[in-house]
Amino acid sequence: MKFRNFPEIKTERLFLRKIKESDSDVILFLRSNETVTKFIERPENRKTKNKTDAIKFIKEINQEFENHKSISWGITLINNPKIIGTICLWNFSENNKIAEVGYDLNPEFQKMGIMSEALNSVIDFGFNKLKLNKIEAFTHKENENSKRLLEKNGFIFIEYRKDLDNDYNIIFELKNAST
Repeated sequence: MKFRNFPEIKTERLFLRKIKESDSDVILFLRSNETVTKFIERPENRKTKNKTDAIKFIKEINQEFENHKSISWGITLINNPKIIGTICLWNFSENNKIAEVGYDLNPEFQKMGIMSEALNSVIDFGFNKLKLNKIEAFTHKENENSKRLLEKNGFIFIEYRKDLDNDYNIIFELKNAST
């Protein structure tokens, strides 16, 4: 997973781009807003409580990209550079054949198909550019919107798998049809 430049993605309505320090206000909102984070449990040291925390988080995710450990995109509308959500591929397996997808979206932009469009583009990137065999998604068992999004985009609930770090999470996966 080595890139010369950050892999930007364009879709019909969206532009997925690198998250910059100048996006810190939006990142603070996305990582601290009660509606956005309702089903996300973070340890105290991973919570984003202020702009300094948001900048620290942005530096961390960009360092993870530089170290070939994850890719985090800011989701923007094609003609507006302001981030409305984020999506990432992270938690890669040792052999880089499996990755986990994570996402969040400003509530003002939910129920418009935006996250589905972003997720589809990241699935395509993961399977066709990174040659992943499988993409996993861990979501809270009560997060109906996330479960619907995953199922709508072909993910299958894996009943026998458990998230050892969070009893409230359930696991979905999508296998690459071409492997």
